[in-house]
Amino acid sequence: MPRFSLESLWPFVAIVVAVYGALLLILYFSQSRLLYYPSLPSRAIMATPDQVGLSFETLKVTTDDGITLHGWFLPLEKPRATLLFFHGNAGNISHRLDSLEIFHRLGLAVLIFDYRGFGESEGRPTEAGNYRDAEAAWRLLTEQKKIPPEDILLFGRSLGGAVAARLASSYPVRGLILESAFTSVPDMAADLYPMFPVRWLSRFQFDTRAYLESVSCPVLVIHSPDDEIIPFKHGQQLYQAARQPKRFLEIGGSHNMGFLQSGNSYREGLERFITMSDPR
Repeated sequence: MPRFSLESLWPFVAIVVAVYGALLLILYFSQSRLLYYPSLPSRAIMATPDQVGLSFETLKVTTDDGITLHGWFLPLEKPRATLLFFHGNAGNISHRLDSLEIFHRLGLAVLIFDYRGFGESEGRPTEAGNYRDAEAAWRLLTEQKKIPPEDILLFGRSLGGAVAARLASSYPVRGLILESAFTSVPDMAADLYPMFPVRWLSRFQFDTRAYLESVSCPVLVIHSPDDEIIPFKHGQQLYQAARQPKRFLEIGGSHNMGFLQSGNSYREGLERFITMSDPR
């Protein structure tokens, strides 16, 4: 029977270490491509609100570092509030028409825009850039449209939850809605890649939970136990981190379609929160 020595194992160990190290390097340098999917399904604007019976105004939003963003403003004659919409990490504003219809039926005016590098917006996506984009959209509403902060609801879906929460931590808004959001990118990475030290490797934070600690407005957290992308525990932990007044709306269905698959329970939950957040 052949005998094995420690020396004979070193080549195998060296190969395993090399492969593991190579995977760490791939994870570190490909984080932006793993996080942002502006071309999924396409960067092209596939439809516009008027195709579903909604009037809108095309807007160009300029950030403080000179990037021009593309967006839509959907007005109402006497809106209950104005909602600033931060979408997720894939696609563009033309893929959110179903949500725009829901918000319109709830009596909300809406500003929705594409982050830099998405849709028809210039630039390339970065975390700092996302926050600059949010500030530019805020200035458009409050300075150009003259909408008081207390009449603005912030809505963030998925990655947009972190962008919305950060903005809400800085301004006295009427309310914050987080739908299918994660606690932070390092937390998500740890769920996805438990075999790697991803918390140390992460170049992105998007720390929704940390921002929530400084948010003083009413908060609604929406999440589905069936979410196949962002685990339900993230929504629960965000709710725990939020201050009162706050509400949790449990919906059903998938990450991208739960708001439609839940039907009336989703719309009724939004309706209750909009009413609760009314300062008048």
